[in-house]
Amino acid sequence: MSRASRARRIATKAAFGGGGAVGVAGGAAGVLWAQALLARRRVGLPDREPFPVDGTYGTHRRSSAGLPPYRLAVLGDSAAAGLGADHPEDTMSVLLAEGLSAVSGRPVQLANRAVVGAQTSAVDAQVDLALTAFSGHGPDAAVIMVGANDVTHRVPARASLRALDQVVRRLVEADCDVIVACCPDLGTVQPVPNPLRALGRRWSRTLAAGQAITTVEAGGRAVSLGTLLGPEFEHRGDEFFSADRFHPSSVGYRRVAEVLLPSLCAALGLGPDPDESLDLRRGEQVAPIAKVAARAAAEPGSEVSRAQVAGADRGTQGRWAVLRHRIPLIRPETSVATEPPEPTDLDPQPVHQE
Repeated sequence: MSRASRARRIATKAAFGGGGAVGVAGGAAGVLWAQALLARRRVGLPDREPFPVDGTYGTHRRSSAGLPPYRLAVLGDSAAAGLGADHPEDTMSVLLAEGLSAVSGRPVQLANRAVVGAQTSAVDAQVDLALTAFSGHGPDAAVIMVGANDVTHRVPARASLRALDQVVRRLVEADCDVIVACCPDLGTVQPVPNPLRALGRRWSRTLAAGQAITTVEAGGRAVSLGTLLGPEFEHRGDEFFSADRFHPSSVGYRRVAEVLLPSLCAALGLGPDPDESLDLRRGEQVAPIAKVAARAAAEPGSEVSRAQVAGADRGTQGRWAVLRHRIPLIRPETSVATEPPEPTDLDPQPVHQE
């Protein structure tokens, strides 16, 4: 079964019920269970709790144009919370807030409601807090990073995607732009041995493709993390992993923020015109959403959002979606920028998917 077909099937079952979890039978299950115990011993424990980061960010603190601050909520798991960063300003959420302020010229009020260990089912409670986090007002935009704990706890994909659908729809209905950072490739976690690591890679990529479909159907934008950190982690692992050998380091979080910031800006109307022509040389395209989501899972940093063809939202194969590359080509030797980038373009690489 192709990656696109599997992604479409999982997302459809999440919406309408049915289907089962990805399973492993017989002796293989025992091997994986033993490897999971070994992996937990190999992966260190975080030496600190996430930093408190709520506040107003931006060099201006007051808009020169007299415009109000943007209200930004960050939701999800330990990565969204910034666990593993060396300083508060190194967390993904603060980097996004500072970057958004630099691009817009307006201050940014940040509310981070992410919880360490959260699965997708727990994010709905975070939405409750986010919708009243800004003196009773909801956020202008929300960035969600979640899914890794669903994979490690073997949550059925349909249950994970149903929970994500509810979260995105609630925020969209509250007039909030939503950017979902899809589940990263867990095959990049070196302390986890094979075959567990190979299965983690396959499951996480399958979930990421389903997350992209679910997010776009619900009205948000999906950004692929995929193997984004993989090549750099393999070449510069000590630099990109934190001391626990599982969560990103400050440098790793900067790379993630570099990928998400252009899509966040575009969602708020700060990037290029949404109807701009596609860069066909870089593989940007409009296609049925399942095909686009499968490609995005294989192309780290790519963005998936809604599109129309001849004025229609849907074709015979489902909703139309557009795949865009908003950041420069990612290479293992690429140095990490010291300032958040302005919205530009990005790039791909193929991947195996169930």
